[in-house]
Amino acid sequence: MNALEASGLNTFYGKSHILHDVSLALPDGQVATLLGRNGAGKTTTLRSLLGLTPPRSGTVRVLGQDCTGRPPYRIAALGVGYVPEGRRVFANLSVEENLKVPLQRPGPWSIEKVYELFPKLAQRSAHRGRQLSGGEQQMLAIGRALVLNPRILLLDEPSQGLAPLVVLEVFEVLARLREQGLSILLVEQNVRAAVQIADVAYVLDDGRVVYQGAAADLAADEKRLRALAGAAAESWSPTPVSLAAEASGPSG
Repeated sequence: MNALEASGLNTFYGKSHILHDVSLALPDGQVATLLGRNGAGKTTTLRSLLGLTPPRSGTVRVLGQDCTGRPPYRIAALGVGYVPEGRRVFANLSVEENLKVPLQRPGPWSIEKVYELFPKLAQRSAHRGRQLSGGEQQMLAIGRALVLNPRILLLDEPSQGLAPLVVLEVFEVLARLREQGLSILLVEQNVRAAVQIADVAYVLDDGRVVYQGAAADLAADEKRLRALAGAAAESWSPTPVSLAAEASGPSG
């Protein structure tokens, strides 16, 4: 079963055609990563899935339900958490107040559980968002999404601007969340870290999916990993049938 599926998404900003027939699938309880150079359409894909930038055509299914055209709050209510690029914590609110902003849903995650996952946040619970380091702000952004008790977590560039040791800490947390059954769609600039944690990988170029398959196969392909630094669609050979067959869910 797929926790989330998109088929044939075409998304525009005004007259600019950004996504071209984008299709992807996030298998239940797994991690899928969406990779590509800057401007490839990764963030627009997340926004299209969430209804923040509704696609003009195509379908989105969340936990088996057709969510095409639904407003973002209704999609979130199905159990979709979102950690946006740039963290976007409330600078003038304390850590504790930031965590109280979302309307908490029933489930295992509470503010206390978030503090167990991120002890640094517990130590700085009274500090305002603007007083936190970049890594602490990222932890807070993830924690804020978790108190909604989502079944699906979408993250946009969680390692952006973080020191290597902090990046490692964030990815260790994501691995623990997957072990607890959370389905994760990860947009990430740190390609090597992303393919190590992911089960399925997609690569976007100019708003088109130019690669899909098992993340382990992409991780083993050094040439392709290096090409991701600035790959154009022409530098990617067609998706091998064997890779598509091995992936848990992607098709088309």
